[in-house]
Amino acid sequence: MKSKQQQSSLVTWLFSLPFRILFSRFTLAILALTIQVAIIYFGAVFFSKYMLWLFGGATILGLILVIYIINQSDNPSFQISWIILILVFPALGVFIYLFVKLQIGVYSISKRYEKINQEMAFYQPQDETTLHVLENKDPLVANYVKYMNHVSKYAIYQNTTSTYFPLGEEAFLKLLEDLRNAKEYIFLEFFIVAKGVMWNAVLEILKQKVKEGVIVRMLYDGTCSFTLLPHDYPLYLEDYGILCKVFNPVVPVISTQYNNRDHRKIVVIDGKIAYTGGVNLADEYINHIERFGHWKDNMIRLEGEAVRGFVLMFLENWQINEKEETEYQSFLPVTSQITSSSFVLPFGDNPFDKFQVGEVTYFHILQTAKKYVHIMTPYLILDHEMLNTIRNVALSGVEVILLLPHIADKKAVYYMAHTYYKDLLKAGVKIYEYTPGFVHAKMFVSDDEKAVIGSVNLDFRSLYLNFEDAVYMYQDPTILKMEEDFQNTLSMSQEITWEVEKEFSLRKKFIGRILRVFAPLI
Repeated sequence: MKSKQQQSSLVTWLFSLPFRILFSRFTLAILALTIQVAIIYFGAVFFSKYMLWLFGGATILGLILVIYIINQSDNPSFQISWIILILVFPALGVFIYLFVKLQIGVYSISKRYEKINQEMAFYQPQDETTLHVLENKDPLVANYVKYMNHVSKYAIYQNTTSTYFPLGEEAFLKLLEDLRNAKEYIFLEFFIVAKGVMWNAVLEILKQKVKEGVIVRMLYDGTCSFTLLPHDYPLYLEDYGILCKVFNPVVPVISTQYNNRDHRKIVVIDGKIAYTGGVNLADEYINHIERFGHWKDNMIRLEGEAVRGFVLMFLENWQINEKEETEYQSFLPVTSQITSSSFVLPFGDNPFDKFQVGEVTYFHILQTAKKYVHIMTPYLILDHEMLNTIRNVALSGVEVILLLPHIADKKAVYYMAHTYYKDLLKAGVKIYEYTPGFVHAKMFVSDDEKAVIGSVNLDFRSLYLNFEDAVYMYQDPTILKMEEDFQNTLSMSQEITWEVEKEFSLRKKFIGRILRVFAPLI
């Protein structure tokens, strides 16, 4: 039997339920979006009697835009997608193009990032002695570093040690240990945060560290607020003293700004230790729950001078909507006790600076390879230049191996990936699919001396639209561990030969070909 107090509480809850639903954030969001769609619809109805004139005007404007697009310096893949959309659907295509290109909000954010980037450059000058040593070892690597320092303001470091984790669950155990030992501050930036064993374990440590006086800052992408976390979750964390922000929160206003997501995975502890890789804070990444078979991911831990790059990388996104200037220097370590001759360059990529440093880094590794380039990536959606580069490197005699998932998390993306298989196989590229499950790791390894690991997928979204991060390494002993992991994963994978690829259904290939036309715009 329920007590009278319990019965009264139940009646109160039932009585208030319609009001809470009516005035909930979800209801208001649906209402706001409905109003915007209604305005567009009734506007179209109102102008319907002028449709012939509007269609003719849109066609002429479309042709003008096509000429304009062709004369821009944008990636040809994007240009082709826009041109097809405008020519096939003149009115709709023109409207969408102008809507995407003329948004003031996106322009203001890009200007804000430009300002922050210039501020951070002061705190990360390139050490000339390190660069001079690198020039004597390999001038091509030194030229790549100069480019990165010029366009993205990130520097290459020595006196940094690294530890490679071939699975998320292995990295997770060490991460918990490092978090418990934090003394000054903890920064966390993730694309996905989901309640479960992994996040709960991290959260309990964060709560305790705050009590000990440790500063904790948390940044996660706004898409988490849809299905993974409540919209007011930052307030919940702040009750425990954890400073939390939602990056680019999705609000009920139609905008292309939401196309630019924070896909980074970063942990920084005391300015001395940093983590990055493909692992998010969700249970599938440590194989505690199963999604798409076994989840193959990886992560890397840095200790030493290169951690400075990740401190500034985190503060870049944290600072974007701050009214007061951050004291960058207060979070930067003064000295490092680490001694190492390895070269480590942490870098971030954002969609507003017009420089695709993630793609440039991949090009650098491909074009300077002498013996092999081994690539692990969950997605394969290539622009013309990347496709030709991979093929030409393979045709020159360099061994190029692509290691992809066999169990896909997104069927449409998997179908698109297969549209490249024929051209790649013809050029001598070897393709393998990880049969136990899903590969989520993003890694390039070359010649036992160069490697990249981070959040950058081999697709348009990562290379052009998202905020990403990664680490470039040269002559680091950890590279051998990464190659060893690649070979181990390869032994559990199926090679995709001509015969195997022929069995891929025509329906899936057709769907992939259609989607590939508009891949840059998705």
